[in-house]
Amino acid sequence: MSDNSLPTSLNILIVDDEINIRKTLAMSLEADGHTVIAVSNARDALDEASRRPFDLAFVDLRLGAELGLDLIPALPAQSPWIKVVIITAHGSIDSAVETMKRGAADYLTKPFTPAQVRLVTERVAHLRALEQKVAGLEESADHPDVEVSFKSASPAMQRALALARQVAENDTTVLLRGESGTGKGVLARAIHSWSRRAGRIFATVSCPTLSPQLLESELFGHVKGAYTGAVKDSPGRIAASDGGTLFLDEIGDLPVELQPKLLRFVQDREYERVGDVATRRADVRLITATNVKLEEAVRAGKFREDLLYRIAVVPIDMPPLRERTEDIVYLAERFLATLGRGRGILGFTDDVLAAFKAYQWPGNIRELRNVIERAVILCRGERIGVEYLPSNVVARPAEMGLGDPIPLNKLEELHIRRVLARSKSLDDAARTLGIDAATLWRRRRKYKI
Repeated sequence: MSDNSLPTSLNILIVDDEINIRKTLAMSLEADGHTVIAVSNARDALDEASRRPFDLAFVDLRLGAELGLDLIPALPAQSPWIKVVIITAHGSIDSAVETMKRGAADYLTKPFTPAQVRLVTERVAHLRALEQKVAGLEESADHPDVEVSFKSASPAMQRALALARQVAENDTTVLLRGESGTGKGVLARAIHSWSRRAGRIFATVSCPTLSPQLLESELFGHVKGAYTGAVKDSPGRIAASDGGTLFLDEIGDLPVELQPKLLRFVQDREYERVGDVATRRADVRLITATNVKLEEAVRAGKFREDLLYRIAVVPIDMPPLRERTEDIVYLAERFLATLGRGRGILGFTDDVLAAFKAYQWPGNIRELRNVIERAVILCRGERIGVEYLPSNVVARPAEMGLGDPIPLNKLEELHIRRVLARSKSLDDAARTLGIDAATLWRRRRKYKI
């Protein structure tokens, strides 16, 4: 395939009662790098489809006393994304039309050549890639933070990005740690895009947003009638993410009763749908995120220690925005370029940039984005001034001066904050303060500036 974003390997099921056809077709497909399971009858085909997801099935039109046509609706009930290709030695226009009416993706007449088989598999790979892309776009539509850039002058953020790029090449589990709004979800998407799974789906599940029962169903799927309201089978996000990446946001809120089931999946890649006894497998890369200290949750009995070890193979710490003051102006300008497109807003006043640098940003990057979105909506001029910012962002500490009854360190903190707010860079601020950059860094760390 010419497009490197397309999956080069498909999971393929062969259903044919002739052993020579099964062997020959399987050898041809495996030579092209595909994973193949071959069976001789419909019952075994459905059994295999209930255990693992398939992208493509080659199904013989006649399976002894059975009809392969009956598998056209039955296989997708087990593997919702499977494409069925009918193969037959008794080809006719009528049978071809009937198979397509029933939902077959293609039709091959025996004897067929390896080139014909390869053409079919490439078509299915293109179709699956498009489906994955659409699913990914639908996921992205719910996450407007994707425009955040990973350009950073912050050493802590640079370390996080370097580690993320390094681990992206492998399938190891990653735990992103940091306060809400620091961009953990955006970095998770980036890790996926930098990985070999980039052509597959990236799915997100937010653990705090659903009840334990619905979260279990969302993750693992359910069968019809498994609980009240389960009116049809649902494959679940794990099955939907096969070959791709599943991001579990705020995993610290994962209910204790679901943690053993997730642990089993992380260890063995096996699970069962709710209400089903069939064990299924899925090839999914897991990335998780948390804004709480999971070690404390373990000590409190709210999180399994063995699960923590499994998901935190590579932990990555996301620094809060207040520790990335050198990035604030860049991020603000980037948000303005996106959110203010077509409004004629040229930038920010110096007072606004000073306020941005002085503010603590408890909501981190997400809060910065929201503040700028609000200002863009309210702004009636060419530049955003402080009058368009929320009062908490422009609020200043009470005035303090020499000789006031306050600790010396408070005066030092206030002076450093004000110099930083008015300086073009950290080096410039250090020169104004008469200290070196390393000393300034230690002061900022001390006062959490």
